[in-house]
Amino acid sequence: MAFFEHDGCSLHYEEYGQGSPLLLVHGLGSSCQDWEYQIPTLAARYRVIVMDMRGHGRSDKPNERYSIPGFAADVEALIEHLQLGPVHLVGLSMGGMIGFQLAVDHPSLLKSLCIVNSAPQVKLKTANDGLQWAKRWGLGRLFSMSAIGKGLGQTLFPKPEQADLRNKIAERWGQNDKRAYLASFDAIVGWGVQEKLSRISCPTLIVSADHDYTPVALKEAYMGLIRQARLVVIKDSRHATPLDQPEAFNRELLAFVDDAEAASGR
Repeated sequence: MAFFEHDGCSLHYEEYGQGSPLLLVHGLGSSCQDWEYQIPTLAARYRVIVMDMRGHGRSDKPNERYSIPGFAADVEALIEHLQLGPVHLVGLSMGGMIGFQLAVDHPSLLKSLCIVNSAPQVKLKTANDGLQWAKRWGLGRLFSMSAIGKGLGQTLFPKPEQADLRNKIAERWGQNDKRAYLASFDAIVGWGVQEKLSRISCPTLIVSADHDYTPVALKEAYMGLIRQARLVVIKDSRHATPLDQPEAFNRELLAFVDDAEAASGR
């Protein structure tokens, strides 16, 4: 467990293994614990770095406006702090948005990019889009983080045999700072870099659960805007694919990173 300072904020990160750097970025309301089922497998071949974004986990939670470009700047600062050079970056949900931001602004920092259950923009284009986000906004303000965590656990892990995962997500969500969580939620709405995706120059893997919040067709559409991108669909999975289908996810991710690492050395 370690910390570094950036832009007046103490940010928590952890390192495992040796080799080329592989940086994992978590989703909204979560932490580096998102990757507990990936770290042992990946650290057998790579130097794995996980971090808590500002407002999350063990990192500071400053009382300020958050933004996806700001989160991406924190990731860039960690890369510089550890003198990593170009990294393989994996981002889940909000972490994928952060990955997209970094990839279009600083493509030289990435050897490869893996986007998991995410999108390059969150634009409210229809009345239904606005209604769904307003509903989530309202729930976030009306209910406690523990109550939201319990509901989220039921949505993400509905099977009887997933009780441990439901309890885990409820417990972790309850530890969130509500103000920081809502500031992070607000950072997502209206953000987008879809018009800049042609700037992404590294190999890119898009991972979609077959039962993600957004359809596979959405990922197929934006994948076509990225030069070296391909799509993998994980069966019998929802939004938290690294947790509910770790073996299938790890297999696809490791094969992709191995290929990208080999290509970078040619």
